[in-house]
Amino acid sequence: MLLITLAQDINIEDKLKSAPDSNYEIGVFIGSMLPFVILVAIAYMIYRYNKNRINKD
Repeated sequence: MLLITLAQDINIEDKLKSAPDSNYEIGVFIGSMLPFVILVAIAYMIYRYNKNRINKD
């Protein structure tokens, strides 16, 4: 799966140059930031779970 992801070289600048309107730019920005936001949320949930588990013991 990682190999496929690396093979898909996505150039955001090219997408923005060929964008039909300014709303497309907002969608590209949100789409590029969403994976990072999800990873941070998952990391926080794991941290909170482990912190609560340790405090109960």
